[in-house]
Amino acid sequence: MNQTKNTLDYPHKASEFKRNGFSDWLDLYLYDHGFLRFAFQNLYKIDRNMWRSNQPSPKQIEKAHNNLGIQTILNLRGPRETGDWQLEAEICNRLGIELINFRVRSRAAPEKEMLLKTPKLFSSIKYPALLHCKSGADRAGLMSALYVLIVMKKPAIVALRQLSFKYLHVKQAKTGILDAFIASYIPFEKKGMGFIKWIEEFYNPERLMLEFEAQPLASRFVDSFLNRE
Repeated sequence: MNQTKNTLDYPHKASEFKRNGFSDWLDLYLYDHGFLRFAFQNLYKIDRNMWRSNQPSPKQIEKAHNNLGIQTILNLRGPRETGDWQLEAEICNRLGIELINFRVRSRAAPEKEMLLKTPKLFSSIKYPALLHCKSGADRAGLMSALYVLIVMKKPAIVALRQLSFKYLHVKQAKTGILDAFIASYIPFEKKGMGFIKWIEEFYNPERLMLEFEAQPLASRFVDSFLNRE
């Protein structure tokens, strides 16, 4: 049994991973493009307690546990039947790492429900922790920005640095909605309003979606060429 949690009913009861032998490794390295992540993990330190990366392999998870002391992994892709998640769940179970499934979207304005659960999530996990999505660029960038805002208590302009091309994030594409979300808080921040209060009383995901315009070529590059989730 592997201890997992999900954003929809966090905290969540333990769920059982189901390994399917060689097909799981095929899922991870071929269909999930894990072969591209052999040499480039997109691994960065946010502060002494939190790291960010793309989807780690079992070997990379073991290395992070041994070398960085990782106690918790935040999987921003959500639990899946595919081999990449099954292998991740298995290695976390073996090493005693808590695997938390906290689903985040990359091409839509962040949901209020998810945002309001984030402070409790960050305050309840064991550190050091590693958060990841598939590529470590967009969903990982958003959660890293939220960590900078909520835990590190840094200003939004600093949090925005977590959504950067340094991490392969493309703000001109549909994924730029995440930049627009953080940026839309800045005027309220300047007036002294706290981030969570802004989320509760003023943030409007539907309006942000209507106002945001992505560049078609950049979106095609991210969606088709890079094949981002």
